[in-house]
Amino acid sequence: MSSRSRTVISGGLVITASDEIHADVLIEDGRIAALAVPGTQNWTADRTIDATGKYVIPGGVDAHTHMELPFGGTFASDTFETGTRAAAWGGTTTIVDFAVQSVGHTLREGLDAWHAKAEGNCAIDYGFHMIVSDVNQETLKEMDLLVEEGVTSFKQFMAYPGVFYSDDGQILRAMQRSAENGGLIMMHAENGIAIDVLVEQALARGETDPRYHGEVRKALLEAEATHRAIKLAQVAGAPLYVVHVSAMEAVAELARARDEGLNVFGETCPQYLFLSTDNLAEPDFEGSKYVCSTPLRPKEHQAKLWQGLRTNDLQVVSTDHCPFCFVGQKELGRGDFSKIPNGLPGVENRMDLLHQAVVDGHITRRRWIEIACATPARMFGMYPKKGTIAPGADADVVIYDPNDEQIVSAETHHMNVDYSAYEGKRLTGRVETVLSRGELVITEREYTGHAGHGAYTPRSTCQYLN
Repeated sequence: MSSRSRTVISGGLVITASDEIHADVLIEDGRIAALAVPGTQNWTADRTIDATGKYVIPGGVDAHTHMELPFGGTFASDTFETGTRAAAWGGTTTIVDFAVQSVGHTLREGLDAWHAKAEGNCAIDYGFHMIVSDVNQETLKEMDLLVEEGVTSFKQFMAYPGVFYSDDGQILRAMQRSAENGGLIMMHAENGIAIDVLVEQALARGETDPRYHGEVRKALLEAEATHRAIKLAQVAGAPLYVVHVSAMEAVAELARARDEGLNVFGETCPQYLFLSTDNLAEPDFEGSKYVCSTPLRPKEHQAKLWQGLRTNDLQVVSTDHCPFCFVGQKELGRGDFSKIPNGLPGVENRMDLLHQAVVDGHITRRRWIEIACATPARMFGMYPKKGTIAPGADADVVIYDPNDEQIVSAETHHMNVDYSAYEGKRLTGRVETVLSRGELVITEREYTGHAGHGAYTPRSTCQYLN
C-alpha cells in the first residue's frame, strides 16, 4: 500500500475503558497500527492530525437505534443516511439497528428488508439485532441460522400487545433457543397487558394529555416485567439484556439478579438520565416530544440510574434513537396520548451528554468510554474491532475537545427531526474530528464522509458469557 493510507494522530490524551495515556497513534490501512510515547517515532504519513490538548477516544457504539422504524401508522423520521450522518457528527461510528419480523413473516424477510434500507446509505458501520414478533418452530430454527451469520441478538417485547408482544411461553421458548445457540435475548420489559388496561381507563376519564403516557406506564409494571424476564431467563439457562431501563425499581431487580451471579445485563439511555416527567408535563402538547417507552420518570429516579452505572448494575448507555417530528407525527396523538408515536431523537447527543456527566462528576472519563464504546462492543460481539484504541482495532477514532462549549438545538443538529429533546442545554465538550476505519467522516467540524462508506458488520456472540 502507498503511504497515502497512513495517518498519525499526535499529542492527544488517548482514553479507553482501561487506560488514559498521552500517546501518538499510527493508523494504517483503516486500522490502528501502533501507539507510542509522544514524539518518539519518526512515523511518515501523508496526514498528521494534531490532537494537543484534546482527547483521542474510540468512536461511540450505539447498540440501540431505530432508523426508518414503522410505528403507529408512521415511520421514524431518520433514514439510515440521515441517521448515520448525525451519529457521526456526535462521535458515534457504529450503530446496531433493529430489523423487524412482522407477525406472519419470517425472520429472514425482516432482515432482508433492513439490509435493503441500509445498504449503500450509511456514513458509518452498522450491524443488526432481530426483533422477534412471532415465535414458532420455524422462527426458532431461523434464530440458529442468524446467529451463525452474525446477527447474534434477538429483541422481544413484553409490551405492545397486538404489535410486537410475546407471551411468557413464547419468551421462554426463544430464551431456551438462545441458551443453545449463544444468542442474547434483549427484553423490552413492561407489562403491556396491564398497561393497556390503565390506558383505556385513563382515556375514559378524559386524561388525554402527554403526561398521562408516563402515569399509566407505571414504574412498578417495568419492575414486574424485569423480574419476570429475569426468572424466565433463569429457567431457560439463558443470558438476558434489558433495554432502556428507566426506573429505580427495575434497577433494583437487575442488581439483585447480578448479586445472585446471573448473566443479566441492563442498558439505560440519556433521556432517563437527563429528562423527567417534568418534560412530559410541558404545556401546549409540547410534552408529546418526550413520549417514549419506557417513559420518562420523576427526577428522583435519575440518581439511582447514575448509581447503577457507577456500580455496574447498568453497563451500557444507548439512545433508543427513534425520532418523530413534532409537526405531523407527534401531533397524531392530540387528544389521545396513546396515539403519540413513541420515541425520541438522540443518536447525535449521546457522547456529548455523557461527557457532560464526566464534567458533572457522575462518572469518570474511562467509565464514559466503557459505557458508550467498549461495553456495547463487547456485549454485542464486536470487540476489539470496535470500542477501543489498540493495535489491530478498526481506526474508528474521535478527536474530542473537552473544553469547547456548545448549546444543543434543533437549529444546529443534524438529525432529521424538527425538535431537540435537549433544546437549550449547555454542554462542555464537543466532537472535532471523526475517523471511520481511517477515513475522515467529520474533519474539524465539517462533514467529509459519504453515504455508502459504512459497512455492514457481522457480530460474534456476547463476549461477557463463558
